[in-house]
Amino acid sequence: MTTVEVPPDTSPAPAPTKIAGLLGTAWAFPQAKVGTGLAGVVVLIALLGPWLGPVITGYSTTDFAGKPFKADGIAGTDGLGRDVLTRFLAGGTTLLLYAVLATVLGIVLGALLGMVAGYSGGWLDSVLMRGNDVLLSFPQLVIALLAIAVIGPKGWLLVLVIGLTHAPRTARVARQATVAVRGNDYIRAAEMYAVPRGQILLREVLPNISGPLMVELGLRLTYSIGYIASLSFLGLGIQPPTADWGLMINENRIALVVQPWGVLLPVLAIALLAVGTNLVADSFASAAAGHTREARS
Repeated sequence: MTTVEVPPDTSPAPAPTKIAGLLGTAWAFPQAKVGTGLAGVVVLIALLGPWLGPVITGYSTTDFAGKPFKADGIAGTDGLGRDVLTRFLAGGTTLLLYAVLATVLGIVLGALLGMVAGYSGGWLDSVLMRGNDVLLSFPQLVIALLAIAVIGPKGWLLVLVIGLTHAPRTARVARQATVAVRGNDYIRAAEMYAVPRGQILLREVLPNISGPLMVELGLRLTYSIGYIASLSFLGLGIQPPTADWGLMINENRIALVVQPWGVLLPVLAIALLAVGTNLVADSFASAAAGHTREARS
């Protein structure tokens, strides 16, 4: 009896399997659990705070709660006599929303640009990447300040400018990852069967560069939080009387020694959120590096 040897299946795993495997590998790292816990606490405060604040303190974000910069209530009052704890609990929602929207915009645009450039190659790659380099030469914060000075401090403008300035940096990562996989057999097989280029990019390339993109997602989210908080601190981001962590730091810094909670609470929340997202991003980076080594071995 003749035995027929069946060649091993070398086709790539489906996209959900790849992403699930990456998530499982990243979660195995201790820093992923620590980072998720730190970021999760801050996210819960940002999401539930607007409803919990009035219940805990009995004040809204604009109510007069006592004399300015006095230890009235749980965390004292700010320069206008408003309750600090209430404003702190309500101050993370807008910051987190704007940061997530800006990050998603930057990742989507950057990934699309990078995949098209890396997969196409040739003159199109050169044109896209040289234009990308021009955008990279301008500091993100300077572009944001210029746009706000011309149009004014508006929420949609913050999201748009920060997202667009994230895109060139994401595009470099996506292009490099695309170049690394475009010569693989599953890409060539799709091309041989005349699969449309858009489907190749979405079904074959994108799942196989999800690791670097997940790392970039964590980094861009951290930067978005920092940029939006910085602009609010400078008075060019979220405007009063809206409760915002960056704005709270600016409003209460003059009384840091007398009434520190108006500054310490938002600073601590922003720091924990940044550290948490960085730890998660590091876990994804380690997981993606491990998957790359396995694929090459």
